[in-house]
Amino acid sequence: MGLSKEHEIHTRRFGRNLGVGLALASLVAIFFGLTVVKVTRGDYQVETSEAENGY
Repeated sequence: MGLSKEHEIHTRRFGRNLGVGLALASLVAIFFGLTVVKVTRGDYQVETSEAENGY
């Protein structure tokens, strides 16, 4: 004996959760894209510490 009729609050929650999920996924995609572009352009360089340079 399952519940057949979905309450209206569940529909609103699903819409809200879908919006938050899409916003989060788009932010992750933007950060990933920026990282890929920065690394492939060669702007990213690891700074060596003073201990490795012998200073």
